[in-house]
Parts: sequence; structure tokens; C-alpha cells
Amino acid sequence: MNILERYHAMDYAPAPESRNEADAWLAARDFSKSLFIGGEWKAPAGGKTFDTNDPATGKLLAKVSDAGDADVDASVGAAAKALPKWSASSGYTRAKVLYAIGRAMQRHQRLFAVLESIDNGKPIRESRDIDVPLAIRHFIHHAGWAQSLDKEFPGHKPVGVVGQIIPWNFPLLMLAWKIAPALAAGCTVVLKPAEFTPLTAILFAEICERAGVPKGVVNILPGGPDAGAAIVNHPGVQKIAFTGSSEVGKIIRKATAGSGKKISLELGGKSAFIVFEDADLDSAVEGLVDGIWFNQGQVCCAGSRLLVQEGVAEAFIAKVKTRMARLRLGSPLDKNTDIGPLVDRTQLDRVRGLVAQGASQGAECWQPDCALPSTGFFHLPTLATGVAPANILAQEEVFGPVLAAMTFRTTEEAVELANNTRYGLAASVWSENINLALHAAPQLKAGVVWINGTNMFDAACGFGGYRESGFGREGGREGMHEYLMAKLPLGAPIKPAAEAKVAERADGESLGIDRTAKLFIGGKQVRPDGNYSLAVADRKGKLAGEVGLGNRKDIRDAVSAARGAKAWGEATGYNRSQVLYFLAENLSGRADEFAARLVQLTGASAKAAREEVELSIERLFSFAGMADKFEGRVHAPPARAVTLAVHEPVGVIGIVAADDAPLLGLISLIAPALAMGNTVVAVPSQKYPLLAADLYQVIEYSDVPAGAINIVTGKTAELAGVLARHDDVDGLWIVADSDVCKSAEAESIGNLKRVWTSNGRSVDWTSDLVGGEAFLRRAVEVKNVWVPYGD
Repeated sequence: MNILERYHAMDYAPAPESRNEADAWLAARDFSKSLFIGGEWKAPAGGKTFDTNDPATGKLLAKVSDAGDADVDASVGAAAKALPKWSASSGYTRAKVLYAIGRAMQRHQRLFAVLESIDNGKPIRESRDIDVPLAIRHFIHHAGWAQSLDKEFPGHKPVGVVGQIIPWNFPLLMLAWKIAPALAAGCTVVLKPAEFTPLTAILFAEICERAGVPKGVVNILPGGPDAGAAIVNHPGVQKIAFTGSSEVGKIIRKATAGSGKKISLELGGKSAFIVFEDADLDSAVEGLVDGIWFNQGQVCCAGSRLLVQEGVAEAFIAKVKTRMARLRLGSPLDKNTDIGPLVDRTQLDRVRGLVAQGASQGAECWQPDCALPSTGFFHLPTLATGVAPANILAQEEVFGPVLAAMTFRTTEEAVELANNTRYGLAASVWSENINLALHAAPQLKAGVVWINGTNMFDAACGFGGYRESGFGREGGREGMHEYLMAKLPLGAPIKPAAEAKVAERADGESLGIDRTAKLFIGGKQVRPDGNYSLAVADRKGKLAGEVGLGNRKDIRDAVSAARGAKAWGEATGYNRSQVLYFLAENLSGRADEFAARLVQLTGASAKAAREEVELSIERLFSFAGMADKFEGRVHAPPARAVTLAVHEPVGVIGIVAADDAPLLGLISLIAPALAMGNTVVAVPSQKYPLLAADLYQVIEYSDVPAGAINIVTGKTAELAGVLARHDDVDGLWIVADSDVCKSAEAESIGNLKRVWTSNGRSVDWTSDLVGGEAFLRRAVEVKNVWVPYGD
């Protein structure tokens, strides 16, 4: 028999990974005391437990402590007690602890991998070769951030006690993504693992004991939804980091509204896998296998929507089916297994239901002819063709081994189909023409784009989404910012805006303005939809003029104009800087007029009014100068690839300004948003809106494209609420009273827009901190584009 004959005669036999060490660990541990609180193992105050099972067999693995409200309270108390000493410790001290955790995990890699596979169902090849090594990488990588924190993040402090809630699809990796940057920043942690997969988190707590993590710095609370809700709502928690479904993310966003808690959400996805006709089809097929059938498709960034160019669609689909027929389903501990079981019966039932619904809506669902294991929650890999863009399989996150395929003709159509989703987590682009790939990548509404690859992750590179895939980033510099804060100069609480009591002027007394100021929408002064006006009082309480009283329809028109001003976001940073410089120049030419208006309306002294105008001009200059300098980075992960961390505009940003420093405050919010390429719908001070109306002419002759700046005057609370509820607004910045801020945060959940508020407090707009990077960072999304190189 020659070598070729031997090759064709080869067959796969079982190659099981030993589970002896994992079974011994399970047998030796008392899981009735598996809450790790303040450095000690405790039973839950309520005495409850829950079962965690092997999804490959359905057999019980352990009865694990189920944390309740009292346990959450004890954990937060322990974390708060440990916080002062841990946050005050040197970066070197924290770095040593993080490194010790990573090294201890390295010594127990096999145990972690086997526990992950038997608790979650993922194939051992994945847990052994991807999950565990990458988790270790995060701790060792963040040891470096801990030691360089003061130099790299000057003026930043740890956010405090952090509540972290992680999912069941990557139990250990998600733990590392969250705990490593939190500890590096000097925060203390209360982490709740998923109810289906608590085992590796419990083992990790043992590692913390051995690695010398101070008591109370890391607290691990296995439990169900009630424990998660208690963490979210606990007043002693300063930040919530959540990975999970978009539905739960919205609940968390609403629950934390008005609390002042910092939150980051890494949520669902419906990622596009785009194959152009010039792609290496065989490589693309292998990438697709990794993109959708990795971890049984239970991946938030799974490439679950295949978009293939028509000219190669038939050949590509044939190759996909051939490859699917060779996928091996079986025990997750068999090294030959490609697809293991889904995590639980409920997940299996959900996937089956969605496939049936997709078929009823016209999709043709194909599965390879292979036997399923007799036990466990297995689902055959499924390819759905003939899928309409509105089909449930193209719109909903299935979270299973199901691929929905569609075709496209042109690059423009591919981008349109890819963006036809409420999610925006990841995308994959396949083309041998790197120019084409890099042309498509910036147009995709996704936080991560892989070119000729998929599922590439690294601790140095940020990961996170747009739209309903959440906000915030994990990994890299962006991920560190999630656990740090640089305090803006906040002042006294803001009182709710009240309609001015205006006295008519005496006969013969100059009005100072002979018309009602209109709204500014789409580059034009327009009358408000309702044709009502709002009286504006001067410093003596007498009528200074009137402005248009904007309503819901006016906001809708302004948002539409802002969305249509695409040229502004596509302009170069240099071009945007020129426009902002010109805006500053033209404001300077009317400085005396604006200073006089400030004196008339606010009663400020002539000197103070002049200083506010000059500082407004200076702030425009400052952000004009940063328009082409606040840029992204290039990362070099430990792979044959570079990662481009590209700054992109958030999109349409709604801005609600307060009465304090009405000109400077408005410009300090508008300027950074514009500098980064966003378009703006601004609601100026309700008390002093004439200052914003005076800006119309300055904007009109400063080469600002129509729709880039839109100003709607009116009542703060009403218009802020409309902006919050508008699902075509991508970001919202509000300086207002606490009720308006809280309501806006709660009402923003429709599209999970990025919201920043002053939490009901005034801002010292004269501070240099306001003119720094704080608002520039809020004005950008960071997209990480992975570009592999070499043969």
C-alpha cells in the first residue's frame, strides 16, 4: 500500500481527552459552599442550590450554591472594604497579582479546558487551544496596563466597585475579559457567572486564593437572574459590565438610569460574512466553518448571515455543503469533534423553533445526512438558502449552528444587506483585492471587521459593537477606559427648567429684536411645526424676544436632516478642522454682539460676558485643531495580522444644553461632536435660547454643510425626551436636571443609543478638562479592522 492509498484509507477513531482530573476536582469540592465572598467560601444565606449539567449527556455535574440578595450585599460590602487599599496600591503591586493569576492558570490549563468542555459542551479543541490560552493572555497583558496606568491614563482613577455578569457561551474567557482590566485599573469585583456554566469561575476563585489576590478584591457569586438583578440594582456598585442578550441589556440600561453608574454592554449580534467573487473560495469556506459552527454557533459575533456574490454563489454553496457533510458531531471531549451539544434543552428547543419558523417563511433548510448522538442537546449544522432579508433567520440571533445565506450583485448591495440589522457587533469580508475589502470595511456598521478571517481576538485589541449590540469595548486601551474615570468639573444640582415669567416692555422701550427667531434645520431657518413661540426674558424679567417652540415633528425633521448630511462624516479631519476654524473666525467677528446679548439676557458683567465669548472661540479653535489629530491606533496582536483601531463618528448626536454659560456650554458640546464627523441636533438653553438663534447666521456663512448642525429651541424636558426615544439618534449628551437625565437614559433603550448625562449637575465649562479628550472619546466609535498578512 503506497502513501496515497494509506491516506485515503485513514479513518477517524475516538481520541478522548481524559477527564480524570476534572472528576476528581468535582468529587473533592463542597459545592454547597461555592460562594467566594471576601476571600472565604460560603454557603448562600438562603440555602438554595441549582444544578449544573453536562450538556453532552444531561447528567448532573454538581449542585451549586445559588446566591441571593443577602449574598450580593455581603459581596458588595467585601468589595467596598477592599477597594481603598487595592486602588491605592502601586501599579507594580497590581501587576504582580495579575501576572500571578495568569501563571497559576497556566499551570492548570488542562483542568480549566476539560471543565469548560463538560460544563458548556464546546469541543475540547476550542477550550484547550483558544478559550483558556486567550484568558491567560488577558491577565498577563493587563499586568502591563496596571503598571503603566499613571503614564498612559493621567488624571484617571478606578471607577470603584464593579458588578460583572457574564454569559454561558464563553464562561472563562468572558470572566478574563472583565476581571483583568478591572483589577488592572484598581477596581474591586463582584462577578456572577452564568447559571448554566459556573464551574470554571469557581475554579478561578481558587486560583485567586493561591495567587495572593487580597481578600474582597475578587468575589464570585454563582446564581440565577435574581442575583444578577441584585447586583445591577445595588447602590454600592459603581459600574455594571454585562455580556448577554440585547433584551436583558435594555433592562439593565433602564434599571441603572439616573443612578450615575457607568455601564458597558456587550450584547447580541447578527454578523455578516461577505464573500466577493474574487475571494479564495476554499479559504472562505474554512473561515465560514469557524465563523458559524465554532462553539455550535453559540457566539454573539457568529457569522450567521452569509452574503455571497451571485457569480460564485452556486459554486460556493456547493463547497459549503460538501464541507458541512464532513463536520463531526460528538462528545466535546473527543479531540476529533467539530460540533458539540448546545448548552441546554431550552437552547436546543429555541434553535429548533427558529429554524422551523424560518422554513415557514420561505427558507430552504438543508442539513447533512449524519447521525446525532443518542444523548445530549445536539443540533445538526443547518444551511438556510432562499432567505429573504426579512426572514426571521436573517434578522434574529439564533445562537445555534444555523447559517442563513443570501446573494448580492454589487458592493453597494452587499453593504446594504450587511447593515440591514438592528445589531452591529462584527462582520467578515473575503476578497483577494485588499482595496475592495478596505473599501467595504468602513461602510459596515460593526465594531469589529475581519478581512479574510474570522473570530480573531486579542487582549490588545478592543471588541464591542454598535447599535443594539451594545456599547463600550473590552480589551486594549478602549477596554481600560471602561474601568477608569476622569472626573469632569461638575457643580451644583440643576433646577428643573421653568417657563420664564415675562413682563411686557413699556411703550417706547426698545425690544432689541423685531421678529420671532425660527428653528435652524437642514441649513435653513424654518418656522416650528406648531407655529407657537416661547417668550424669552431679559435679565430684568422683561421681554427680550421670542423663539420658535419646537415639538416632536421638528425634532424628527432635524434628525432627518442630520442623517442626510452624509458628506460631513465622510469629510477628512482636515476639512472638518477648516470649517470649525472658519466658524470660530466668524464668531470672533461678532464677539461684541454676542457679549452684549449675554449681558442683556443673563445679567453677566461686560467683562464676564466677553470672557465667555472669547473662551467659546478658543474652544472652537481647540476642537478644530483636534479634528485631524484625535486618531486611532494600529495594534500588533500575536498573530500574522495587524489590527486597525479606527475612529468613526457615532452618527447623529442629540445635544441638550443647560442655562449655565449658555453660549460656551452649547459650543463645548457641539464642537467635539462636529470635529469627529458627527452631525448634531441641539436643544439650547430653555432660558437663553436667543444666543443659539444668534448663531444661525454665523453657521450659515461658515461653510457648515446643510444638516450638520440643527438647532431646535423649546422646552428642555419635552425635547430631550423626544431625542431619547428617537431610534435614528445614535448618541445623546444631556446637561439638565436629574429628572430629565434619568428619563432620557431610561427612554433611550429603543436602539441602545450612547447616552452621557451630567446626572443632574451643572458643569464648569471654563475648565480645561471640558476642552480635552473627554467629549472627543464620546464622539467616536472605535472599529477594529483585522488585516492578516503573509501567505
